Parts: sequence; structure tokens; C-alpha cells
Amino acid sequence: MNIHIYMGFVGLFLSGAVLFLNSLLLLGKAEAKSVGIFNIFVGTIQMIIPFYLIVVSNQNNWELYNDASIFLFGLTYLYAGITFLKGLEGNGLGWFCLWVAIIAVVYTITAMIHFHDVVNALTWGMWAFLWFLFFLSNTLKKKIEYYIGLVAFVQSWVTLTIPALLYFLGVWNTQIVIHIWTYVLILSIIFFVGSLFKLKYLFKKESVREEIQVV
Repeated sequence: MNIHIYMGFVGLFLSGAVLFLNSLLLLGKAEAKSVGIFNIFVGTIQMIIPFYLIVVSNQNNWELYNDASIFLFGLTYLYAGITFLKGLEGNGLGWFCLWVAIIAVVYTITAMIHFHDVVNALTWGMWAFLWFLFFLSNTLKKKIEYYIGLVAFVQSWVTLTIPALLYFLGVWNTQIVIHIWTYVLILSIIFFVGSLFKLKYLFKKESVREEIQVV
């Protein structure tokens, strides 16, 4: 079981790097093809890791459940990387992200009801939200790239990079860190909600300005 935990946190660490770069791309700070290459690199690793873990596991349902979740990240990164490199339209990626968002909601509910793990539930809930945003952007063509960039940037640190680092330092599972991180995640969600209302206000203001100019 330990190897599953160790490799799982290594996967989180690498995912943090990918999501950080993807957020910079969405914020207009990075170039698509270079970011796409890194997505494919880490996505490939995130496909190899769960295959290996499944082979060496005793293959009970909960180990398979945990290992399968790594595929969600690996496939997303591979799909996104190819989309960036090839300059694809992104509609298929968006529908895939909707499917993953639904699966992530199941993981959220399971973390809360079966495992009674608030931090894990909040984390999966935040990931479900992010995948759903990618669906809105890529498939429904909502102009929310900057907002997604903000959400992805925050999540790259609070749900992936820092938790992995804290685990490497041997303090992640301590009670005080669990309490602190619960509040960190809740504050992050409040920031997402506040930023969303601000974005809607700016869109409405811009629409009014355009109507005035037309008149």
C-alpha cells in the first residue's frame, strides 16, 4: 500500500507543475506548443504509474479505485498536450473534461461519505469544478480563459504542489496541517466564487458599454 501512496504523491507533484504551466498559458504568459510538450511528457508518466500500481497491487476494489484516478490526470494532460501542439479546435477535449468532472464528483462524494476525509473531498470538488470550466471553455466556447487561468493557478499550488511537498517533508498527515489545509481550501473556494461574480460584473459592464456605443 505504501508504494501506492508514495507514487500517488509524486504524481500530484508533477501534476502541480503541469497545471501551473497550463494556468500561465491561459493567462497569456506562456506559449501553447511549449506547454503542450510538457503536458504530453507528464501525461505519459501519469499513464505508466497507474498501470504499474495495478500490476503490483492486490487488486482489491479500493486500490483500483485510487489507481484509476491517476488515469484521469494522465489522459487529460495527454489530450490537452496534443490539442495544444496540433492547434486542434478543442471540442472533444471539452466533452472529455465534462466526463471527468462527473467522475470527480463521485470521488468527492465518496471521500466525504465513505472515507470521511474533508480535505480530500474539498480537493476533488475543486478539481471537478476546474474540469467543468474546461468543458465550458472548449465545448460551449465561453470566454472565461482568464478566470480558468486564475482557478488553475491557485489549484496548482493548494491542491497539488504544496500538499505533495508537505507529504515529502513528513507533515502532511498531522492533525494541525489537516486543519490548516481545510481552511486553505475553503478560502480558495471563496476566492473562486468572488472572482466569478467579479467576472460576471465586468462582462455585464462591458455589454452595457457596447450597447451604449451602438446606440
